[in-house]
Amino acid sequence: MKIKDLEFNHIAFLAPMAGIADLAFRELCVQYGAAYTVSEMVSSKGLTMGDKKSAQLLTLGNDRPAGAQIFGDDPEIMAKAAVKCLDFNPDIIDINMGCPAPKIAMNGGGASLMKRPELAYEITKAVVQAVNIPVTVKIRKGWDEESVNAVEMAELAEKAGASAVAVHGRTRQQMYSGSVDFDIIAQVKKAVGIPVIANGDIKDEQSAAIMLEKTNADAIMIGRGALGNPWVFSKINAYLDECRVLPEPSITQKMAVMLKHIQKIIEYKGEYTAMREARHHAAYYTKSMRGGAKLRAEIGKLERFEQLQELSYKILKEYE
Repeated sequence: MKIKDLEFNHIAFLAPMAGIADLAFRELCVQYGAAYTVSEMVSSKGLTMGDKKSAQLLTLGNDRPAGAQIFGDDPEIMAKAAVKCLDFNPDIIDINMGCPAPKIAMNGGGASLMKRPELAYEITKAVVQAVNIPVTVKIRKGWDEESVNAVEMAELAEKAGASAVAVHGRTRQQMYSGSVDFDIIAQVKKAVGIPVIANGDIKDEQSAAIMLEKTNADAIMIGRGALGNPWVFSKINAYLDECRVLPEPSITQKMAVMLKHIQKIIEYKGEYTAMREARHHAAYYTKSMRGGAKLRAEIGKLERFEQLQELSYKILKEYE
């Protein structure tokens, strides 16, 4: 699998997720075999105006190869933002044309560009011309079922010079509900000559294999399926490369990884911020464990790392 001259060891990528796929999580997923990661999305306007938070979101580390993702609806500003991204030495510039969040899509960015193919083309073209590294585009099936245009969008992205396109097989109106449309991703794959990355509902080896079989995509992108489950990449890699099924990690291993993950967030962001973010991550790491309601109540009150350690010890004792 290659995007322009950039070669990947495997084909399971980590999807960009705002508020989730920060540097700590990206590095953890790479340790478990994610072949590629993308930063949390950054506002092109904020970045060009020197916003400090935007710069923090673009900080890369041991999460290579990695892309910097930007969003916006002005070709000139997007091009300037892409140039600023180069200060962080990304391997790829990724343009978000698929985010369904109202605060993004209702303000001209993200999935709203699915309704404006011509503008999407101009944005991609401007960014491609502004930088000397590969540019990729992330899209959806369409805005709604009455305006399914992923094929048109992908063809325009290729025409504008994009080196790859990632397709989430749902419309913006679906958000993350309903079923993923394998057929639309397959149609995109047939229509363009650049690599196509399939996204949506990939959570394990079986769903990864089904996605590849039904779409013929060049790679797959895992988002929510990696939450509390970073080892999903090593499991998918073993299955696709060697037809081998790795065992599910033990409760002890899960708790150890959870603590390691939160420690890394603390290192990057400080305990106050990290422990509030830890509530979300811990809920995923402990999903389906005994005493769910009580666990969730305790997780919702986490303020110090010691509390998380105590909670993990309680869980381990429950499973002795």
